[in-house]
Amino acid sequence: MIGKPTTRPLRPFFSSGPCAKPPGWSLDKLQIDSLGRSHRSKLGKGRLAHCIQLMRELLELPETHRIGIVPGSDTGAFELAMWTMLGARPVTCLAWESFGEGWVTDAVKQLKLEPRVLHAPYGELPDLGEVDWSHDVLFTWNGTTSGVRVPDGEWIAADRVGLSFADATSAVFAYDLPWDGIDVATFSWQKVLGGEGAHGVLILGPRAVERLESFTPDRPLPKLFRLVSGGKLNEGVFRGETINTPSMLAVEDAIFALEWGQSVGGIEGLIARSQANAAALDRIVTKRDWLGHLAADPASRSTTSVCLTLQGADEGRIKRMATLLEAEGAAYDIAGYRDAPPGLRIWCGATVDAADVVTLGPWLDWAWEQTA
Repeated sequence: MIGKPTTRPLRPFFSSGPCAKPPGWSLDKLQIDSLGRSHRSKLGKGRLAHCIQLMRELLELPETHRIGIVPGSDTGAFELAMWTMLGARPVTCLAWESFGEGWVTDAVKQLKLEPRVLHAPYGELPDLGEVDWSHDVLFTWNGTTSGVRVPDGEWIAADRVGLSFADATSAVFAYDLPWDGIDVATFSWQKVLGGEGAHGVLILGPRAVERLESFTPDRPLPKLFRLVSGGKLNEGVFRGETINTPSMLAVEDAIFALEWGQSVGGIEGLIARSQANAAALDRIVTKRDWLGHLAADPASRSTTSVCLTLQGADEGRIKRMATLLEAEGAAYDIAGYRDAPPGLRIWCGATVDAADVVTLGPWLDWAWEQTA
């Protein structure tokens, strides 16, 4: 009989579940002042622009790429890109998890396009060598619901004619992304930065800007999607002049997270923390014959949203384990995504400490035995 562990992992600074802030976290006077002011005030626009500049610095993003804060989290940012840019060329959609399938649904049922779709089951990637780069190509860089990522950007053609659209919500700040191969990228603050939800970030390379200024889609565009006026890009959006009213509290939270990211070594430090967490979890899996990785190939295995299989366990047992662990304060929200095969999903992003991943191991043993 395995006894109940006595040491519990600390909660990560991650907003999708109960979260904490690092020791010493507090708002300074400038931050407090910005919370009571309009986002259109000089102070408000200054803080939004500061947030954008911090993202640029932390990502080491080239000046050729623009960064805008938009509504609707990553989904809003990605759909904004789809609605405004797709239709000029044929489209290929890559789908190997839930959100990639969602973009297929958007392309087919909402935008009435006829995309070529390259599917792969959960845990696998489609053949990236089959991608036709005369098409616009939509893909998820890091599959949050499957634990599968593209291994690198080598498969993205340098001489591509179409645009590359990367849903990178759980990849940005966790991988060294090849920005010269990415025309459109989207993410949200609540993943690797552990920030608040509701806001998305849209990154546009020069080829995406050219598409926006040269192509007029034959579909209605809601106000929140309108990035072009008079045939020219609305540059204000990429200076912090948001189309809609943002939460300045969420913006200040993002600024804090970005400054924290700088304090732990910048993008290299954030990547190293995620890799250390994933390695610690892999050691737990390797030592237990009843645990496995949904993504069998280490080259395409996520280091942020790591999805695990449990030998012979059905959805009911997974839920019982997750309920037990949450009741003990040992782990939160770790049951796999509802559309994925039954399993666990462990967040290993940079806001988690590797020592706490190690602490999770004995708790998994205990919950596994308790639900046998």
